[in-house]
Amino acid sequence: MSLHQQVRKITTHVLQAMKLKQEKIAMLTAYDYSMARLLDAAGIDVILVGDSASNVMAGYDSTLPITLDEMIYHASSVVRAVKRALVVVDLPFGTYQGNSKKALQSAIRIMKETGSSAIKIEGGSEVEDSIKRILSAGIPVMGHLGLTPQSIHKFGTYVVRATEEEEAEKLIEDAHLLEESGCFGIVLEKVPAKLAAQVSKEIKIPIIGIGAGHEVDGQVLVLHDMLGITTEFSPRFLRRYLNLSDDIQMAVKNYIADVRSCDFPNDNEQY
Repeated sequence: MSLHQQVRKITTHVLQAMKLKQEKIAMLTAYDYSMARLLDAAGIDVILVGDSASNVMAGYDSTLPITLDEMIYHASSVVRAVKRALVVVDLPFGTYQGNSKKALQSAIRIMKETGSSAIKIEGGSEVEDSIKRILSAGIPVMGHLGLTPQSIHKFGTYVVRATEEEEAEKLIEDAHLLEESGCFGIVLEKVPAKLAAQVSKEIKIPIIGIGAGHEVDGQVLVLHDMLGITTEFSPRFLRRYLNLSDDIQMAVKNYIADVRSCDFPNDNEQY
């Protein structure tokens, strides 16, 4: 029996052991109680309450607008549903950059008010002080390198990152820095598969990829993308496991038709 099947609760220690045993880590986003309960029951290892809620839940065109209060609301909903998975919460834009005291206050609020297991921060050396201050309070931190969506206005594009030698070297340096600082894992987003494989081999903590090839320690996708609820976003790395957009619209159209034809409710569906 594999390690992840033996444990009753996924912890940062379990993720580290999974890397050592070369067992892949499965991670998905969730933002509400109902979806989180389904993911947890299905056996997902890690649930990320991502700031992607800004896009898929609130309809913004970037992750920047979502607030700390909104992230706490989503995370609280998810934690109430979860019994087994490790719940990681994104620190949203503006709650940690350039101010390590504010970063610690933000992380403490998330941990106290949601009951989650860890937080995630985008960036490397630029946010080192914030990471160290949060870790000093005993709060587990997951890093995030490569394409960092909160820095979209700096990059100006969502293209693959670290294709040039200078940026690739900076990414490797930052990965080592995050490990040495005490992060328990790193998300690598939209980087060349060869580079991601190198990082995964050099770094002892788990590396979770999204658009980073298969030679990392696990994978993460946005739930609404992989279920086909959202259809506007179609990068190469995305595999749609369902097409719920069409299925839901068809169900709703059938319901509308049944209501208007008086087929619903029928005799067995009333008191």
